[in-house]
Amino acid sequence: MNQLEQLKQFTTVVADTGDFQSIQAYTPRDATTNPSLILKAVQKDEYKPLLEKAVRDHPNASTSEIIDRLLIAFGVEILQIIPGRVSTEVDARLSFDTAGTVAKGRDLIALYSNAGIARERVLIKIAATWEGIRAAAILEKEGIRCNMTLLFSLAQAIACAEAGAQLISPFVGRIYDWYKKSTGIDYMGAEDPGVQSVRRIYNYYRKFGYQTEVMGASFRNTSQILELAGCDLLTISPDLLQKLADSEAPVERKLSAEAAPSASIVHMTLNEEAFRFMMNEDAMATEKLAEGIRAFCVDSGKLKQMIAALR
Repeated sequence: MNQLEQLKQFTTVVADTGDFQSIQAYTPRDATTNPSLILKAVQKDEYKPLLEKAVRDHPNASTSEIIDRLLIAFGVEILQIIPGRVSTEVDARLSFDTAGTVAKGRDLIALYSNAGIARERVLIKIAATWEGIRAAAILEKEGIRCNMTLLFSLAQAIACAEAGAQLISPFVGRIYDWYKKSTGIDYMGAEDPGVQSVRRIYNYYRKFGYQTEVMGASFRNTSQILELAGCDLLTISPDLLQKLADSEAPVERKLSAEAAPSASIVHMTLNEEAFRFMMNEDAMATEKLAEGIRAFCVDSGKLKQMIAALR
């Protein structure tokens, strides 16, 4: 078996792309999208018709509403290809607005429902700010499943699990980027800070019985992926999926629920004050969370410009 096939024995493989035509060859169970991936996709000739149709079919809609329609159009197409779930992201400008995030999550689920898609097949992606986590707690109680994104710290992970979030997406590659820039060290294998962060979160969840799924994300190389074999899910870009498919080197399981109880981790319960203090003490998590929100806002703005040009 190639490495991708071996990995699937331990971990659910998820495709991290808006380019749904590239997904089929790798047979992932789930798929994730975000504003940056959708922006990248609609710049390709094969996906421009989806953008043009969203604009044409809703002439009186606001630009934000058309973006929502576009996100759902991509999600519906992806769900024709995969057997599992698609993740669709809430507008990053709502990252510090609990009520706005709840309303947007409900809107997106309603749009999917109108398109004939059951809510069980959709994860609403929300930035793992304190306000976003509170929104997820509300949505989860309504049966709307959430994928907590832009997650860089154990504090965020604990708060998400205590809120009952369905899934979290710790960003391995962006953590690696920060530490590489900060220290000048090109971390490899198990020494990679991004890998260590996901391992710590996974062991915490399994040791203390949380049901929230852990999905490693934002990979820079296959080494990071292989070091997390056994994680609940891993969302992987098409180019890295191809590299895994091209190799037949052995894949060893690195994470397991059975081994987690032996991890040296103390249980914590976080209120808002404790959460904010832990984030403040973590320069990497604070910087990367803010940077990620800004970047998604920029790419949403570029989408709006593309829409305006078509009206």
